[in-house]
Amino acid sequence: MTAAPAGAAELALDVPGGLPAVPLLRFLAAHAVPGAERHDAATGTHERLVPTSAGPVAAAVVLGAGPRCARVLVRAPPPVLGDVGVVVRRWLDLDGDVAAAEEHLRTDARLAPLVAARPGLRVPRSVCGAETALLTVLGQQVSLAAARTFAGRLVAAFGDPAAGGPTAFPEPAVLAAAGPEALRAATGLTGARSRTLHALARLLAGGLDLDAEREAGRGEAARARLLAVPGIGPWTADLVALRVLDEDDAFLPGDLVLRRALGGVPAAAALETAGAWRPWRGYALLHLWTAQVFTDPGGSR
Repeated sequence: MTAAPAGAAELALDVPGGLPAVPLLRFLAAHAVPGAERHDAATGTHERLVPTSAGPVAAAVVLGAGPRCARVLVRAPPPVLGDVGVVVRRWLDLDGDVAAAEEHLRTDARLAPLVAARPGLRVPRSVCGAETALLTVLGQQVSLAAARTFAGRLVAAFGDPAAGGPTAFPEPAVLAAAGPEALRAATGLTGARSRTLHALARLLAGGLDLDAEREAGRGEAARARLLAVPGIGPWTADLVALRVLDEDDAFLPGDLVLRRALGGVPAAAALETAGAWRPWRGYALLHLWTAQVFTDPGGSR
């Protein structure tokens, strides 16, 4: 990986209260889309395209290699450095109400030691709502490694390559125009999953702007529109609600890793247990996921 995008300037973003760098870096690495994102664990650097007022630009975030991070370094072209900083603050949840979430969650006997072990743990959000939603469909009922493979194939087949930089994730309109059979052939998805991916791309290309829905506070309406897509169920809609729509209380009771963290309980029992964590179930979910997956370099989900 290059040390910084060509011609980049640097901006340091303060992290109120700090954050545990290792779990966040492992989360970013585990979700990095081949071709569209570059991750360097040794330097704590993650590079990808970021939308700005001047169009997408190659940018890098640097958390460093230490256990805790008080500042995130952003590298991007000088004219749009401020725009990129705004995106990164939201993407890494730097302004999330972590203190309030932890105050509540540490009253729970199961979560208290997790909060104590990793104070300041954030909920990774999204750089682009459409991209994250489409990637979430690719991740249905498969491991993170398999989801990354599907995503890399999608980017290679339909993405927009930039000279010397990351490839842009495919626009929904491009995927909608391709059709489900072309998506299946390019990615190796099942026919049913390809049809779901295509239906979501059509919905997004047809005007559903998840980022605008979040900013307008219409998360519930957006979630309902997602659930109307054949093949999209609560797990997908709730993960989009958590990462794209910034719903701090979003929860995925049917998630296999979550249920394993809770002792192998069924989804209904997970939902009942999580009632005590409201309105911060999303932060509880990240603590449980992290303890299961993102603290072990060999872990996978």
